[in-house]
Amino acid sequence: MASNYSSDLTLELITTGEKAGLWGTITNTNLQILQQAASGYVEVAMGGGSDVTLSLADGSNTANGKNIYLKLTGTLTASVNLIIPATSTGGTVNRVYIIEDTTSRTTTNYTLNVKTDGSSNPVPIPEGANLIVRSDGTDTALALIQKGIKNVTSSSVTAYTAINGDQIVVDTQANTVVITLPATPTVTDEVTIMDGSAAGGFATNAVTVARNGSNINGAASDYTLNVNNQCVTFIYANASKGWLLKSTNQ
Repeated sequence: MASNYSSDLTLELITTGEKAGLWGTITNTNLQILQQAASGYVEVAMGGGSDVTLSLADGSNTANGKNIYLKLTGTLTASVNLIIPATSTGGTVNRVYIIEDTTSRTTTNYTLNVKTDGSSNPVPIPEGANLIVRSDGTDTALALIQKGIKNVTSSSVTAYTAINGDQIVVDTQANTVVITLPATPTVTDEVTIMDGSAAGGFATNAVTVARNGSNINGAASDYTLNVNNQCVTFIYANASKGWLLKSTNQ
């Protein structure tokens, strides 16, 4: 009878009486896979313009999806997804990952998500963020996030659509800027917008915060940031109130 493979890490499970003379090699490979799952680090290039699916190849100690820590690299040329396999030869895959984003999205509005294969509920990855996520074979859920910084410079970008967890530093020396809030927010989603202009600033060229279908402070109207050195955090409360100002520096 042939070997079987475990679900989450596809360790080779040797059938009794099988693989004579090969136990040492297979056992060492399995131990290396367990080491990857406990402390493994790998860089995953996301700059090719296409979705990237992590590998959980049977019995492989080089499959990138078996590492606990994923560093995402590259310059995005399209909106892409990092995809966690939903199943393996052994069955449903349950995985936990620590993800570090170092991708470049400085002059684009491209998005980067992590999701389970076949899921329609991706988790957005804010630029420069660090996340812990868990996939249960159906969906990927965000467990913890350390936010990064998204820089918007109005000489090259005058419109940006925010994602949950964005901390956006906006330089409006050259032009006004429109920041659009997420289209389908959930309770406790947050977006922070701050004036990063070396001169001039929001009082010279304002930032319009577009509500994108949700209320802001209970009203169906956009919000204007027009005070120098302003820094405002919007938090989504509910459908009635919409986005509220969690913190504001006027």
